[in-house]
Amino acid sequence: MRSIEEKGRSLRVGWGKRPLTDEDFQRLCKRFRVKVTEMPLNSGGFYYRVKGRDHIAIDSRLSGIAKLKVQFHELAHFLLHAPESGATANFLSVGQKTRVEYEADAFALCALIPRQWLEHRAVEEILGSEDIPQEMLTERLGVFLTYGI
Repeated sequence: MRSIEEKGRSLRVGWGKRPLTDEDFQRLCKRFRVKVTEMPLNSGGFYYRVKGRDHIAIDSRLSGIAKLKVQFHELAHFLLHAPESGATANFLSVGQKTRVEYEADAFALCALIPRQWLEHRAVEEILGSEDIPQEMLTERLGVFLTYGI
């Protein structure tokens, strides 16, 4: 998990320090030349590489924090798991959860729920003042308690 933290911080956008936004996601995709497409999907989203070009597809029916989590999850596949060459695809919520899926989830959760919130605020306060579902906060707390990020 240490490489997740290093990769997140190397982006220099406040990953893990403040909640990242759709604007942050769009800027990062532009910086890394990742094409983003929104369309109705049977899964939340997926990352794929074809002919040396990187793409992220997002379910157009998603919105708010659920959409942000998928966006940063798929961006994590690009940042952490993209092969040097050849085609690849990673799908959110398809099949058994693998190590790479857990890593992408951890990256996304840290992008959306800053460590400082967990260190300085009660769970009830976060749930009462932020647009964070309890399940997502619970997952984020698990990442923090297990890996310290």
